[in-house]
Amino acid sequence: MAKEQGRKIVAQNKKARHDYAIEDTFEAGMVLQGTEVKSLRLGRASLVDGFVDIDHGEAWLHGVHIPEYSQGTWTNHSARRKRKLLLNRVEIDKIERRVNEKGLTVVPLSIYFLDGRAKVEIALAKGKKSWDKRHSIAERTAKRETEQAVGRRLKGMRD
Repeated sequence: MAKEQGRKIVAQNKKARHDYAIEDTFEAGMVLQGTEVKSLRLGRASLVDGFVDIDHGEAWLHGVHIPEYSQGTWTNHSARRKRKLLLNRVEIDKIERRVNEKGLTVVPLSIYFLDGRAKVEIALAKGKKSWDKRHSIAERTAKRETEQAVGRRLKGMRD
């Protein structure tokens, strides 16, 4: 059987990039049960309510919904159980220190398979206020309009 190559994205938390200002990202492995892996391979997961908590020097992923595997038996997993994240001690200490001193939160951005292994991308993030969101939308709109104007100018069209 051929080994999987590359990166296959299972789920993304697009709302996290809208609601939070991302400061730093980390890649972590997850401790999963067999039926969880099979459910992820079918592309079924939701990161909407997910967050990461550091407890006694271990990182735990809470609130991520991986639905039960449809062909699983009594060995099926609980859909919203907490899952242990596999990070280096240095990374865990760095995350814990920054969360405690700056009031940041840790949110999952995406779940994906990298060379056949399930990974989660987590981010240190600071919550945006509503005016921050409006400001970032205005910046994005202004940037898009300038790119369109430059494109029209290069094609020889008038504004």
